[in-house]
Amino acid sequence: MLRYVSKRLGQSLLTIFLTVSTVFVLIRMAPGDPAYALAGPLASTGDLEKIRTSMGLNEPLLTQYGIFLRELAAGNIGKSYSFQAPALDVVMARLPNTVFLAVLAILAAIVVAIPLGVWMAKRADTKRELGVNVLTIAGQSMPDFWIGIMLLTLFAVVIPIFPSSGFTSWSGVVLPVTTVAIMQIALVSRMVRREVGANMTAPYLTVARARGTGEQKLTWAYAMRNSSIPILTTLGTRFAGMLNGVVVVEVVFNWPGLGSLVVRALETRDYPLIQATVLVTSVLAVGVQLLIDLCYPLLDPRVRLGKVSVA
Repeated sequence: MLRYVSKRLGQSLLTIFLTVSTVFVLIRMAPGDPAYALAGPLASTGDLEKIRTSMGLNEPLLTQYGIFLRELAAGNIGKSYSFQAPALDVVMARLPNTVFLAVLAILAAIVVAIPLGVWMAKRADTKRELGVNVLTIAGQSMPDFWIGIMLLTLFAVVIPIFPSSGFTSWSGVVLPVTTVAIMQIALVSRMVRREVGANMTAPYLTVARARGTGEQKLTWAYAMRNSSIPILTTLGTRFAGMLNGVVVVEVVFNWPGLGSLVVRALETRDYPLIQATVLVTSVLAVGVQLLIDLCYPLLDPRVRLGKVSVA
């Protein structure tokens, strides 16, 4: 167990390092000039040159990368160009809002999608299941921004019962969470339907049913338990993805999270802010994945970490 955790921690650190390094190179190869974005269109060539020199952007890429790694080892990501504050502090100030949105959305997905998926599995190939399946496919297919705009138009403009933007009250949470949760519910319910459906027709459940075991126990104690690992993996993957910032939803609802922060950082070519955001979200994502891996033996005693594949 300890060996497995150490190995996974090493892999996680390598993943974070490669992710941060790749982003460091790619954003400097992308078109755009941070000095121009900071100084504006009226800046002279001399002014732009002074700004680039002060930012260290005139140095060779390899030199910039070496300085970045040295500062990163010291816990310094750099100062945000646009906020004129430590980039890591800016990111950490926005992080709770994104985590809050992601937690509520994944809880909504768990509460709705798991019972819905089980319901679909137990009524497989019926007209009612087909109707619900069409709705989940529609929920999975519709883009986030379209769902958000439709909800915004209906419940903030036509029937103004929720605020249209910001996070100033609990009512402001409803529309962003609903927008994010719809796609998660569609994805997770279809996963639950497939896994539980496959277990419901397995021979061991046929034997248990012949011995008089009740349907509730067959469904939740047997079929659902044997489906728990792929379902947990899906939930963890979706949650980690949301921690990277639900960019479109945050922009549509002016949600003060990491997604809208990344959009602003890209617009202003704020390299330290982009790097800090990638670092924090990478740490969170690999942390969630590691936590899920450690939960596998709790769900299925046959799984021995580092010895048996659970894929």
